[in-house]
Amino acid sequence: MAASMAASPLRPLLLLLLAALACHAADASWSGSPFRHGRDRGLGVNYGRVADDIPAPRRSVQLLRAAGAGSVKIYDANPAVLRALAGTGMAVSIMVPNQLIPDLAASYAAADRWVADNLLPYLPRTRVKYLLVGNEVLSDGSIAASTWTRIVPAMENLHRSLRARRVNRVKLGTTLAMDALVTGAFPRPPSAAAFRPDIAESVLRPLLRFLEGTNSYYFVDAYTYFVWAGSNGTVPLDYALLQPAARARYVDPGTGLTYTNLLDEMLDAVGAAMSKLGHGGVRIAVAETGWPNGGDYDQVGANVRNAAVYNRNLAARMARNPGTPARPGARMPVFVFSLYNENLKPGPGTERHWGLYYANGTAVYPVDLTGRRPLWAYPPLPAAGNDTPYKGPIWCVLAGHAGRKLNETAVGDALTYACGQGNGTCDAIQPGGECFQPNTGAAHASYAFNSYWQQFRKTGATCYFNNLAEQTIKDPSKH
Repeated sequence: MAASMAASPLRPLLLLLLAALACHAADASWSGSPFRHGRDRGLGVNYGRVADDIPAPRRSVQLLRAAGAGSVKIYDANPAVLRALAGTGMAVSIMVPNQLIPDLAASYAAADRWVADNLLPYLPRTRVKYLLVGNEVLSDGSIAASTWTRIVPAMENLHRSLRARRVNRVKLGTTLAMDALVTGAFPRPPSAAAFRPDIAESVLRPLLRFLEGTNSYYFVDAYTYFVWAGSNGTVPLDYALLQPAARARYVDPGTGLTYTNLLDEMLDAVGAAMSKLGHGGVRIAVAETGWPNGGDYDQVGANVRNAAVYNRNLAARMARNPGTPARPGARMPVFVFSLYNENLKPGPGTERHWGLYYANGTAVYPVDLTGRRPLWAYPPLPAAGNDTPYKGPIWCVLAGHAGRKLNETAVGDALTYACGQGNGTCDAIQPGGECFQPNTGAAHASYAFNSYWQQFRKTGATCYFNNLAEQTIKDPSKH
C-alpha cells in the first residue's frame, strides 16, 4: 500500500486537501458533538461567585453549556442559581458552608430543616447529585476543636433526613485538600502516602467508613500547579500539564507502577492513604483542579497558555475514563476550577485568575470540556511569558482601578492597617517625612502598601488589601 501511494500522482493533491481541512478545523468554530459519560457530558465546573461583576445565573448556565460542562458545583444553596439550573438536566453539587457543620451535627432537626429549606424546593427539576458538607474543613486549624470531628455526624444527620424524605439519589461527601496527607500535595512515592496523625483516626477513618457504607466518593482538591510551582524545577512543566507527549516518567519503587503525569500521582497517593486505614475501595472524585490563567509577577507559570493546555488535556484524558495506574479504568467525577475569574477573592493574584470566562462572559481561551475536540483543532495560544521565575524588582502599589475611582474610606482603612504593622512602615509619609509629598491619599497608600509588603512578603503577606493593591515592575518613585 505504501509503495502504490508513493507512486500516485494524486498524493500531493491529497496532502494539500488534508492540510486545508486541518487548518479549517483548527479555528474557533469547532462544533463537534458532545461526548457523554452516562447522563453527564464533559467535566464539571466549580461555579464560584466571590465577585461583584460576573454574569447573572441564567447567563452563567448558558456559559457552562457552551464550554461543554456536564455538571456544576456551587458553594452554597443559592436559590437563584438552583432555579437557573432547573430543567437543564445538569448534575449539581451543593456545598454546606463550614460554619453550619456543628449545628447540623448536634441536631437532626437542624439537618432536616436545612434539607427542607435548601434542597427540597428545587427537586426534582434541579438535578442535585451530591451534597458536600464543608469545604476543605481539615485545612483550617482554627476550627479543629469546633468542627473537625463533627463532619461525619453532620453527614449522618443529613443522610438520615434525605432517606426519611425519600430522596435517594443524592450522595453525601466533603471536600478535602491534599494537605490531609502527611506530606501534603506532593507525596512521593504515592504508595507511601498516609493521612496526618491528627486526623487519621478521629476524622478520616469514620469518614471513609461512612463513604464506603453509602457508596459515595472521597472528594479531593488536587492542583498540580502548586506542586510544580513549588518544586524548584524538580517537576517538569509538561508532566504537571498532563501533556500526552511528556517525556518525564516516574516509577513508584513500592508498587512498580509507572506515572506519566502528576495528577495521577496525587490521586493514587490519596488512594494509598485510604488503603492504610482499611478503606482502599472508596471511590475518588476530583472536587477541584485546574491551572491559573494569570497572577502576580512573582507567581511562575500562571498564564493563559498553561491554563488552556491543562484543562484541554484534562478533558481529553477524562473522556477516555483511564483511571490511574493504581486504579485503571476507574470512573470519577472531575470538576474544573472555576467558571469565572473572581475579582474579590483575597490572597495572591492567582486566586483571582482560575476562570474559563472573564467577568464580561467572554472565554479566556476556547476549551471543550467534553474532551471531544481534538487538541490539534484549537486555535493558537498566546506565548507563555512567565514559565521561569521573574528576577527583577517588584513593587506593590494602589491598583489602577482603585485609583481611578478612589474610595477614600476603604483606602484609608487599608493604609491604617499597613501603617500599623511592622517597624516604621509609614514613617517616611508622615508630615515632614522624605516621602510625604505628594500629599495625596493615592500616593500615601501606594507607599504604605509597598512598605508593608516588602517587609512581610516572605512570611506570607500578599499585595491585595481588599482588592485595592496590585503588583508592578515599574518603579513608582519615577512615575
